[in-house]
Amino acid sequence: MMFQIQQLIFITLFLSSCDTGKLTVIADLPSTLKEVSATETIPNSDLIWVIEDAGNKNNIYGLNTQGKIIKDIDVSNASNIDWEDLTSDDLGNLYIGDFGNNSKNRDDFTIYKIAIPDTDKANVTAEKINFLLPKDMKSEDFEAFFLFKGYFYVFSKENKTSKLIKVPNQIGKHTAELVTDFNLAGKHHKITSADVSDDGKTIVLLNHDKLWKITNFKGDNFFKGTIEELKFDHDSQKEGICFKDNSTVLITDESDSKLGSNIYSFKLN
Repeated sequence: MMFQIQQLIFITLFLSSCDTGKLTVIADLPSTLKEVSATETIPNSDLIWVIEDAGNKNNIYGLNTQGKIIKDIDVSNASNIDWEDLTSDDLGNLYIGDFGNNSKNRDDFTIYKIAIPDTDKANVTAEKINFLLPKDMKSEDFEAFFLFKGYFYVFSKENKTSKLIKVPNQIGKHTAELVTDFNLAGKHHKITSADVSDDGKTIVLLNHDKLWKITNFKGDNFFKGTIEELKFDHDSQKEGICFKDNSTVLITDESDSKLGSNIYSFKLN
């Protein structure tokens, strides 16, 4: 009887440790990666791709579902000024958003295109999509983007009014186009990552303690759609989000003294 009670306590503690509010921990992030700033999956690959932000290596890492580094690829012609988010296309090409701008003194930004990174190569050369901000737009900090119908949609990270700009998915230099200004309800509404589902019907915007799910939008009038706030009951420095399937997302966070450095799964429905 005592053994059964001890076993029940162990199972209860195990389940509590693996389920944080509505977030389910599926793996720890590698201890060698201290500042994971984004996560992404690509077609025809079981790997979860991650990067680190400013001051870290210009590498992309492919993790298995246990959080082990399977691929460690140096992007040889890139510099990590402030890598903040990842997105991908239908062919499996990966895109790195180098547009972090905490000091708000940058006037040009880069998106690196990595051609189908699930290879055995130790280093790759990226193609570059550079962009300037629209005329008369002040320098902003950006940490989130996704690719949708031939354009990158890039979200600023602000306390009050934020901006959404778009950049064509074409190699070369461009001037971004302002799509809209927007405000999200609540005290904490800085966007740290974003993604759109493969079927193009659902957008997710990430914050440390919640996400916003956007549906029923037309074209790129995203904020005219239905916006639903989904709270995590868990507050950590969540920096990366991507769709696993059309109703499930993966989320990564950075570590602090008590929480973080995990890969989570979260059901949207």
